[in-house]
Amino acid sequence: TENRTHSLVNEFILVGFPTCPQLQFVLFAVFLLMYILTICENMIIIVSVKLHPRLHKPMYFFLSSLSFLEIWYVTVTIPNLLSNFLTQNKKISFTACMVQLYIFISLACTECILLAVMAFDRFVAICMPLRYAVIMCNSLCLQLAIGSWVMGFSIAMIKAIFIFRLTFCGPNVINHFFCDISPLLNLSCTDLSFTELVDFILAMVVIMIPLVLIIITYVFILWTVLRIPNNQGRQKTFSTCAFHLTIVIIFYTTTLFIYARPRKANPFDSNKLVTVFYSVVTPLLNPIIYCLRNKEVKLALKKTFRW
Repeated sequence: TENRTHSLVNEFILVGFPTCPQLQFVLFAVFLLMYILTICENMIIIVSVKLHPRLHKPMYFFLSSLSFLEIWYVTVTIPNLLSNFLTQNKKISFTACMVQLYIFISLACTECILLAVMAFDRFVAICMPLRYAVIMCNSLCLQLAIGSWVMGFSIAMIKAIFIFRLTFCGPNVINHFFCDISPLLNLSCTDLSFTELVDFILAMVVIMIPLVLIIITYVFILWTVLRIPNNQGRQKTFSTCAFHLTIVIIFYTTTLFIYARPRKANPFDSNKLVTVFYSVVTPLLNPIIYCLRNKEVKLALKKTFRW
């Protein structure tokens, strides 16, 4: 036991998706294509919002902020995963692992808060249309966007500090394709009770508080929409936030499955597939969902490609 205590781990091995070599190349091609498409799609959204005056509105400002976040979201994990597909050396240093962990959970926390901010924007637009321009002024939009990032990275810092203080004695094999919270906690050889409690409470705070706020705003939105006498007017009004609601449902269902539960539950291979969905597939689908559901974005994209 004494030797085990002093043989501290200085690197980890990421299991990833262990398959035969031929399938590894197929997975490499699939994830590479998804990564390139995600970067391109979100860059197109950002450029389109910047270029077209019709999109200089709070809703699209927050959309471009979300697209910027999604670019970093996939960049934190996929390049390392791609390199692991092509090599037998699946090691990652302790420092690199902790940096990856902190940045990833920071972006996840930021997205939770940013989705709540976007819901607030839709609430003001639909429930207070005459005061929308006054309330959602440029300064407030900028403060809300910056505040989302600051709060996300601050909450993640608290979570990360408790994990950084843990001792890892071995084994050093992480049953995941990147350094995530639950797989790392399962490798620690110190008492996890307090760390697990803090992590669970913070996860519930950063996930549930924005989710409750989103639900409340949509209750008011739905109440306002139902009071519109014209059926066509109801559909047109609610369609402006349908894409946001779609993304909220996809993101929160998968995130709650992974993070909003005590850490005693051991990670299964199915967890990796769920993680792929919200960390890789969702950033790929988000721009497509926005483009399909929004005529202004479609028009702006057509003009962008003409240029």
